[in-house]
Amino acid sequence: MSRLQPARGTADILPNNMAKHRLVIEAARTAASRYGFQEMATPIFEFSEVFSRPLGETSDIVTKENYSFTDRGGEMLTLRPENTAGVVRAVISGGLTQNLPLKYFYAGPMFRYERPQKGRLRQFHQVGIEYLGPDHSLADAEIIACGARLLAALGVLDDCVLHINSLGDGESRAAYRSALINYLEGFGDKLSEDSKTRLKVNPLRILDSKDIGDRSILRDAPQLQDYLNDGSKTHFATLVAALDAAGVSWVFDPLLVRGLDYYCHTAFEFVTNALGAQGTVLGGGRYDGLSEMLGGPKVSGVGWAAGVERLAMLVGEAVPATPKVAIVTADDTAQQAAFGLAEALRDAGIDIDLPTGGSMSKKLKKADKAGIRLVVIMGSDELAKNIVLLRDLSDGSQQELPLDAADKSHLAVAIAKSLPAP
Repeated sequence: MSRLQPARGTADILPNNMAKHRLVIEAARTAASRYGFQEMATPIFEFSEVFSRPLGETSDIVTKENYSFTDRGGEMLTLRPENTAGVVRAVISGGLTQNLPLKYFYAGPMFRYERPQKGRLRQFHQVGIEYLGPDHSLADAEIIACGARLLAALGVLDDCVLHINSLGDGESRAAYRSALINYLEGFGDKLSEDSKTRLKVNPLRILDSKDIGDRSILRDAPQLQDYLNDGSKTHFATLVAALDAAGVSWVFDPLLVRGLDYYCHTAFEFVTNALGAQGTVLGGGRYDGLSEMLGGPKVSGVGWAAGVERLAMLVGEAVPATPKVAIVTADDTAQQAAFGLAEALRDAGIDIDLPTGGSMSKKLKKADKAGIRLVVIMGSDELAKNIVLLRDLSDGSQQELPLDAADKSHLAVAIAKSLPAP
């Protein structure tokens, strides 16, 4: 190895970017809390069948994108490519299906082996929510409203368009699947190679094809909404009426699909052009069949996930958190006293930077460059007088404050009063 660097498709998240990541995650955590979602976490790796069962052993994600490996005990494990299956697995294995409804929020890294590109890495991060138990369309509306609230909090909702489609219930999907297969089989070799494979195992995925030839064929394909039964139509009508009542704008997108059999009824995506090309920043849907597919009881579910990296690219600048106060020593005599004072002020809830090297002028310049406004100056002269100097770097003003070696609470109060309002 000629030079050390992150593995392909991974990235270090240094303070400037981490500030934006934290902004996104905290906004998501706050939005989820407004709706009663509680935070949880699943392991980064699971038994491979947690993902292969619902996704299908021959799906592209399982065969080409999953990071799977056999551990020393001979168990086949997979780094999680998404978190919905893990959350549902946790509910089943934890015996929590007796406690429905359950509302969970999560944040963390996911892993997929795919070609890295802007905003899409092999190790990426997601925030998401899962609402388990209710099968009513108002639950769908609630999680969509929560997603819109997150995007609004980040200031990017106006750059996004909410696309919604109804996938119908199992009966509706089966009828549509048969009609779609009959239509597409009439085009034989004209379909792309990927779509030929999907026609045999997952025909609804063809609706999402980006191939020009496939798109031309699909123009006259049967429409899913023509095969929805009355129950499916009512579910969708109630959903969009609730969104209208909440002031959440949406557009109907008949080509928005989820190819896996456990998805039903609602599919949605918030899509933006602000990243240079149309892309989804938050998406989800209803997955009432997933629990049974994992070996659990029937549990209705609906949720969404959003890519932290993609959302971070949309938000403005975020400033990394820095200490509000620095303690600078004028000479070595004051170092021990400065260290003790720093700990006392930290105990009082004040963030402190305590530079240890360089001249006092260099320390002051470094503090100013870091955006620190207040500096406590200590030296042998100040210690002899039992004082410290409190300097405001924004205007150069300075005041003397008494230093009591036994009780520094009054000093903490004085410094706190001098701090700018948050």
